[in-house]
Amino acid sequence: MSLSPGTPKFRVAICGAGIGGLVLAVTIGRFADHRSVQVDLYEAHDAITTAGVGIVMSRRTTEIIEALGFYEEVSYVSTKPASSTRGPKYRKADIPEGGFDWFYHIDAQDNLAPVTLRRQDLVDILKQNLPSSCTVHLNKRLTKYDKHSAGSFVLHFADGSTEGADVLIGADGIRSSVRKTLFETMDPNLVDPCKIRHYADASWTGALVYRSIIPAEKLSERDPNNVTLRDFVMFCGKGKQVTSYPVSDGTLLSVTAIVSDEQKAGTPFEGRWVSAVSREEVEEAFQGFEPAARNLLKCFEKPSRWALHVVNDLPLSTYDRVALIGDACHAMTPYMGAGASQAMEDAFVLGRLITHPLTTLDNVPAALRAYQDVRLSAAQLIAHNSERVGRMYQFNMPGCYDGTD
Repeated sequence: MSLSPGTPKFRVAICGAGIGGLVLAVTIGRFADHRSVQVDLYEAHDAITTAGVGIVMSRRTTEIIEALGFYEEVSYVSTKPASSTRGPKYRKADIPEGGFDWFYHIDAQDNLAPVTLRRQDLVDILKQNLPSSCTVHLNKRLTKYDKHSAGSFVLHFADGSTEGADVLIGADGIRSSVRKTLFETMDPNLVDPCKIRHYADASWTGALVYRSIIPAEKLSERDPNNVTLRDFVMFCGKGKQVTSYPVSDGTLLSVTAIVSDEQKAGTPFEGRWVSAVSREEVEEAFQGFEPAARNLLKCFEKPSRWALHVVNDLPLSTYDRVALIGDACHAMTPYMGAGASQAMEDAFVLGRLITHPLTTLDNVPAALRAYQDVRLSAAQLIAHNSERVGRMYQFNMPGCYDGTD
C-alpha cells in the first residue's frame, strides 16, 4: 500500500548535532520525497554549537555542499589559499634561532586546493538549512537504548526521559553512547566478546592538542612578516608540531599545537579530556621552536588543551537498524585535517541511501550495510594515513626523515 503524502515511511533518530549529524539531517531533508522520513535530532547541550576551531575542506567535501544546495553560503565564509603555492607550507621549526622551509604541497588545479573556514560558521549554515521534517531536541544526552520486540527503539536520556525511533544513527562523538550500547548488546557470534571494551572505548594517542583562534591583526602587530599571515603553515619538530591556517577571510587564524609522547599511547589519560589552560603552558612546550612559531603562540587567546583520543578500528559500523557516523565510528588524529570531512561523507552517503525510493523500514538494515560497505574501510584508511602522516610531521616515522641534519 502506498503512503499518503506527508505520512513518514519511518522515524530516524540522530543522536548528536555536530557536523555529521547536521549534514545527515540536511541530506535527508534535501532528498526525501514528501517528508517521507521524519527526523528527530537530539543534542546533548543547550545549544547547537561546536567545540573545534577551524575546518579544512577538500574538493570532495565541497561537492557534497554543492549537492546540498548551500555552496554560495559556505563559499562566502571560506578562505582560499592566498599564495601561489596553494597547498600547505611545511617548515623544519625546532630550531630556536630560525627554521627553514622543508617542502611545499602544490595543487596544480585551483579547484583541488583546500579551503578553510571556522567550524562555527559551517555549523551555523547547516542549522539554517535544517528541513521542516527535522525536529531538534536540546539537552538530550543519550545514555543507552533498548529495542522493542516490534523492532522499534526506546532511547533513554540523562534527564530520565525516553523517546522512540525506528532507525537510530549515532553521531554522538568519540564517547558515543550509541557505539557503546551497540557493541555491548550485539549478538556475541558477530564480535569477539573479549574485544567489546576495545571497540566501545576510545584510546588515548599520547598526544596533547592545544587550540586557539587568533586575530590576524594581533599577530601582525607583534610580527608583521610572520609567514602564517599569508599561508597555511605547519611548523614541524621532533614529537611536536604547530599548524596554522587563515579563516574568516584572513582576519583570524586557526591554530593547533601538538605535543606527542608515543610511549603513552594506549595508556589511560588521567584528568579531563578537554580543559582550559594558560598561554604560558603552551609557550613553555614550544620554547625550542623558531621565532615565527613562538610569536604565533604568544598570541593565543583562551587556549584549550585536548587529550587526543581515537576510536579503535571497528569491525562494523551498523547492526540491525542502528548505524554510526563520524567520530562515533572512526574518530581519528587531526594530521590530515580530515575528521570533519569524513563525517560529512558518511552523512551524505547514509542520507542518500535512507531516502532512496526503494528503501523501506523492512530493508533499512540492507541500506545501512551498503553504507558500511562504502564508507567504513575508506574512513579507516584515512585514519591510518593520518596517523602515519602525523608521525612523519613529527619526525617519528621509521624510514623517513628523523629531524636530524
